[in-house]
Amino acid sequence: MYAYVGSRTTRERNARGEGLSVFKVGTDGALTLVQLVGDLVNPSYLALSRDGECLYTVHGDQSEVSAFAVDRRTGQLSFLNRQSTEGRNPVHLALDASGRFLVVTNHLGASLAVLPIAADGSLEPISQLERIDGPIGPHRLEQKQPKPHYNAFDPSGRFVLVPDKGCDRVFGFRFEAGRLAPAEPSFVACREGAGPRHLAFHPRQPWAYVVNELDSTVTACRFDAECGALAPFQVLSALPDDFTGNSRAAAIAVDAAGRTLYASNRGHDSIAVFRIDPATGRLGFAAAVPSGGRTPRAFSLSPDGRRLYALNEDSDTIVTFAVDALSGHLAPTGQIAHSGSPVCMVFSPA
Repeated sequence: MYAYVGSRTTRERNARGEGLSVFKVGTDGALTLVQLVGDLVNPSYLALSRDGECLYTVHGDQSEVSAFAVDRRTGQLSFLNRQSTEGRNPVHLALDASGRFLVVTNHLGASLAVLPIAADGSLEPISQLERIDGPIGPHRLEQKQPKPHYNAFDPSGRFVLVPDKGCDRVFGFRFEAGRLAPAEPSFVACREGAGPRHLAFHPRQPWAYVVNELDSTVTACRFDAECGALAPFQVLSALPDDFTGNSRAAAIAVDAAGRTLYASNRGHDSIAVFRIDPATGRLGFAAAVPSGGRTPRAFSLSPDGRRLYALNEDSDTIVTFAVDALSGHLAPTGQIAHSGSPVCMVFSPA
């Protein structure tokens, strides 16, 4: 199995990344670097095709997305092509269920771009650019304009949900035949100043969880699979109650068993662990485990669920944790891989 790691590379981001890194994942979870694809600007968030034969990356602070072919035997990458996202600072991307379309979030300019994918995995020019708009939130610095930050397909692949940090909303879109259209209702409002950033679905139940960057909380929601609507029913801090400093939440994930939810805290520098009530979907805060470095912008669960990798952007490390199968608790394994300004990690399929 191989792991692909995106990074920040520019001086403006105070970054030390060198490009896209390819790691061989050992049977013990250890990471061994096998390729570094350089001469790329902020190849940050990544998406891997279901068959593992193509990798896509947005270029943060730019206006482009790139496609790479993957050698399944060696894991190594070969550049295919690059296309414009017709926006500024693309921050996230996701493939639709058919693998024929890529949806990209433009953070600045507030839009979603849809790019068709050719038979060889290369990207075709944009086929749709869907604008996002709404009233901005009260934060004087972070909410001066709409700022969509993520685009998640629901389990059916019929809806795309988009947390917007600037508007304190999660927008919903139908996705059909490669086209986006606003869902009805078209958004759900979050708490003022929350700054919704990322979202994760429960693997089996009609629940979705939104991590809010600005107030470091997680919102639990019911998800209506017929219309794509969210209905919040709980808000819980991702920080321990004795922490009085500054912190911002970043990433979120639910384990494959649907028992545990994780969220990362930048400032407190931890991975929050929540238990999920199997009957109601409500969350219970269990722990905030130190991430082993500074500023865990992202983390990834291994495909088998036995390990969690914390990507500490400001200490240039990927720290490995063992995951307890029953409790979801995290324990550091002592394995640390060095990677400049890591911000995203995806795994090749088995």
